[in-house]
Amino acid sequence: MKSFKDKSLTDRLADKTAAKKDLLDKLKARPGPDDPVVQARVAERKAIAEARAVREAAKAVAAERAAIERKARAAAEAEERRLAAERAAEEERQKIDLKAALEAAQKRARDARYAARKARK
Repeated sequence: MKSFKDKSLTDRLADKTAAKKDLLDKLKARPGPDDPVVQARVAERKAIAEARAVREAAKAVAAERAAIERKARAAAEAEERRLAAERAAEEERQKIDLKAALEAAQKRARDARYAARKARK
């Protein structure tokens, strides 16, 4: 059963045509590319894009500089660790030499005591 408010085919076609006409009018009313407002908007977007490119370039330079500083710091720390290892090795060699000298002195003293004891007999 049809409702009282149902539109007929002709009403629906007329509504469709009116909607298409409204969309076409709206499209035609848009400003063209030579309109000052459009040109100002394009110039603004271009300026924003250029500013973004400058910021990104500055950010890339800063990141590169930071990477170089990190590498330099790492190299300095590695050199510091190498020098500390050399100092530790040198100290260890000195301890070994001191211990060897002490053992040699103790052996000489023991041998002297032994020789003195032999001489007394």
